[in-house]
Amino acid sequence: MFCPKCGTILIPKTKNKKRIIECSCGHKDTDLSQLENLKEVVKQEKDIEVIEDQPEILPETQEECPKCEHKTAYFWTIQTRASDEPETKFLRCKKCKHTWRDYG
Repeated sequence: MFCPKCGTILIPKTKNKKRIIECSCGHKDTDLSQLENLKEVVKQEKDIEVIEDQPEILPETQEECPKCEHKTAYFWTIQTRASDEPETKFLRCKKCKHTWRDYG
């Protein structure tokens, strides 16, 4: 079922032990007769395990770290600007983990 105001899909919810359908624009409706197999979406929290000492799987290059002057760094590139401009090269020192950019 779609919202008569904006056309977005209406989401079933329970408020004050009463089942309603609601839109992100604020439209609410209590007439559930047109809906079949009404299910409420329940968000479940998931535990996320952060691993700090994970080995780097990035390529290496000979670049000097501006922080500790170590000569080896990991690198990767990302398109951070318009598509007609070059990619931005990010570098991370292999020794102290300092991260910096190379626009060249």
